[in-house]
Parts: sequence; C-alpha cells; structure tokens
Amino acid sequence: MVLIYTTCRDTKEAVKLGTMILKERLASCINLWPMQSIYHGESKGELKNELEATLIIKTMEPRIAEIEEFISKNHSYSVPYVGAIDIRRFNRPYRKWMTKVIKQ
Repeated sequence: MVLIYTTCRDTKEAVKLGTMILKERLASCINLWPMQSIYHGESKGELKNELEATLIIKTMEPRIAEIEEFISKNHSYSVPYVGAIDIRRFNRPYRKWMTKVIKQ
C-alpha cells in the first residue's frame, strides 16, 4: 500500500480531484482535511501563509506514476507536490478489498 500526499487550493478542489481519481479506479479511498501552509513564495524572502486542503490517496505501488500524471494534468497549481509514502504493513481484509476496487 502507498499513501500519496498532495495539497490543493481548497477542500472543493480536493473533493473534485479525489473523486476523479476514485472514478478512474486509481485508488481505493481518499482522505482530506483543511490545513494551513506556510511556504516560500516566488519572490526572494517572501513567505506565504495560506489555507489549503490536504489530500491523502490510498493506492497500490503500480498506480503511483499514473496518479502523479493525473494530478499534474488536473490540478490548479502549476507545480503541485505529489509525494508517496510506503506503508510496510496493513491489515489483510483491507488489502483484499483494496485490490478488488483498484484497476489492475
């Protein structure tokens, strides 16, 4: 199992993007919540402080590149962050369900 982490400009975009990913059967589940982000802006020394939405996508390793490409094409940010976190162990019943819902 892999968790893909990305942020969106707001929860509306996170719901839209997550729903699209699920409809394509690239993932089994998404989780999202509002968050505050502080980051370097385009100008030297500029710090941005904005509300965003975190999107966690539960999927399997073979879908990572496809989801990364999907996010890049459908995200409002010109350079969205897409990170993958490997999950070493999780319960077998969830794994069984997950492999049924994600396209092979």
